[in-house]
Amino acid sequence: MYAITGITGKVGGALARTLLAANQPVRAVVRDADKAREWTRRGCEIAFASMNDASTLAAAFEGVTGVFILPPSEFDPAPAFPEARAVIDAVMTALQRSHPGKVVCLSTIGAQAVPTNLLTQRTLMEQALSTLTIPVTFLRPAWFMENFAWDVASARDEGLIASFLQPLDKPFPMIATVDVGRFAAELIQQDWTGRRVVELEAEHRVTPNEVAATFAKVLGRSVTAQVVPHATWASLFKSQGMKYPQPRVRMLEGFNEGWIEFESDGADIIKGRTGVETVLRRLVSQGA
Repeated sequence: MYAITGITGKVGGALARTLLAANQPVRAVVRDADKAREWTRRGCEIAFASMNDASTLAAAFEGVTGVFILPPSEFDPAPAFPEARAVIDAVMTALQRSHPGKVVCLSTIGAQAVPTNLLTQRTLMEQALSTLTIPVTFLRPAWFMENFAWDVASARDEGLIASFLQPLDKPFPMIATVDVGRFAAELIQQDWTGRRVVELEAEHRVTPNEVAATFAKVLGRSVTAQVVPHATWASLFKSQGMKYPQPRVRMLEGFNEGWIEFESDGADIIKGRTGVETVLRRLVSQGA
């Protein structure tokens, strides 16, 4: 039995569907009874738990071969990341109580980076889970291609995508969430000892200009990438409702300046098989 947190999201859902297709038993860890119904229909066992509640998580993880940890994303974290730390404390306590056979945790490219940024939440999770005696794998994927869902409307209606990834001709590491989920399903069925890090990106890196050109191909109209001036980032994010924009600003700077990167060399990075055109076509068809 595999306990899957985040099963109602793109990565967790792809992971669970892959396991179910391989006739593996899945325990869906959910908070919402309405969202549980789909996974009940698919044949999953259901466990209700919150990611910051150690008691319900421990019960959800009890007696399983493996656990997939998908930490909730906090896009506007308060200073010192109290939201992430609460989840980390609950997950650690739950794993220590339930002691599953193994753990796969969704982390991120750049989790090893020293400067504090939005992805530091994953760094903190890695540091905590690394102290466990349970075998742990940290899956570090690249920038999610599905982030371009935010650009569908402007590409379709205005022929523009506003890019925080800069310069526009720089290739950035990216990955489709379906590939992350599929590969997580492979990892959680493997046996290993201790702590390991696995990094994942698509076969080819993609520039913002290429993203715009791909949108143009998919939409059948001219689409251009446009730089969002760095000096406007903090005020723009605040105007969108963020209280603490600096972690997000630093994350984007990390990608652009190259200090948010993979830790291993290119030969050790696993390659996904889904290209950006496939993802953009799906996003456009969904009216993202």
